[in-house]
Amino acid sequence: MDRYLTPAATLPEDGCAGTLVGRLCVPGEPGGPAVVAVREDGLYDLTPIVSTMSELMAREDRVAVARSPGAKRIAGLEEVLANSHCSQRRPARPYLLAPCDLQAVKAAGVTFVKSMVERVIEEQCKGDPSKADGIRQRIEGAIGASLREVTPGSPEAARVKEHLVAEGLWSQYLEVGIGPDAEIFTKAQPLSSVGQGSEIGIHRRSSWNNPEPEVVLVVDPEGRIVGATLGNDVNLRDFEGRSALLLGKAKDNNAASAVGPFIRLFDETFGLEDVRAAEVRLEVAGEDGFVLEGSSSMREISRDPEELVANMMGGHHHYPDGALLFCGTMFAPTKDRGAPGMGFTHKLDDLVAISSARLGTLVNRVQYADKASPWTFGAVALMRNLKARGLL
Repeated sequence: MDRYLTPAATLPEDGCAGTLVGRLCVPGEPGGPAVVAVREDGLYDLTPIVSTMSELMAREDRVAVARSPGAKRIAGLEEVLANSHCSQRRPARPYLLAPCDLQAVKAAGVTFVKSMVERVIEEQCKGDPSKADGIRQRIEGAIGASLREVTPGSPEAARVKEHLVAEGLWSQYLEVGIGPDAEIFTKAQPLSSVGQGSEIGIHRRSSWNNPEPEVVLVVDPEGRIVGATLGNDVNLRDFEGRSALLLGKAKDNNAASAVGPFIRLFDETFGLEDVRAAEVRLEVAGEDGFVLEGSSSMREISRDPEELVANMMGGHHHYPDGALLFCGTMFAPTKDRGAPGMGFTHKLDDLVAISSARLGTLVNRVQYADKASPWTFGAVALMRNLKARGLL
């Protein structure tokens, strides 16, 4: 993990040219989370101006606040990254947190054709990975090509649905993949996501699981996209494959939502078109020597980011503290790890690195959810902490 926890590896390819903000755990009495701006010479404290990241995202002058000349330097990025390593962390020194706090953490599912087909495969397998390869060949041969050029919710999509229903190949995953309504679900509770260098959690009873590298939209309380970051929507394929009603158990476990390393705000260097063009890369490296690499292009998403946000919030649903929205992934790993035909699943201590040129690199290490650091700092703890620090 050390090779990823350097400024050169963590930051976007253009370094600090954009407006980068994050959250830092600052030691002391009383210590606590700080909202910080990332600059060439270190991390600068914005907490005296905005006590939470959700407050910063709600401000019209968020970029100006992040560039505030009055902010005080807390520490250098290099030393903070070194102390963000999950197995080398010293609580008496600053380390990175997920760059979100009170925002809702939501996710969009089945937004790419490849992952849509994989969800149908999971459903057909009923959680048994040994059946996946044969079912994959049959389903891709029957429906893969017909879905690639279909616009969700269009008359053409309705015709494809009629054909697939007649062939006995319709699925609830195809409904949200090409139907009029996107799948939007709650990925994690506010303040429960983990950040750069932390452990990510998989359920101890899961034997078929995977990372999901995604672009994560940062949305203000008015429903406007104001920035972006990276995320790992850790998923239990066997749990969800047994029943879609187990989605919450498949997705929302301790340390199963990783976000970071920083939020890049929309400014003169970065905007929504950069999000639409983003390429997201994944590398999984196991202690057994196994290496998995893949990529996902936002150009291939079936619903535009603004359409996904409109499905998440608007007159029908409000998020007064703002929201983060995982956009979904086209990358569902199928490379065998062990017996032929069994596909990919995580092993303990896998290193997972998710990167994109304009957003940097998020790195985490796999652990059982019940062994990863427990989530103990919730909304009540945050309010008490901010009050004790004179920030409320």
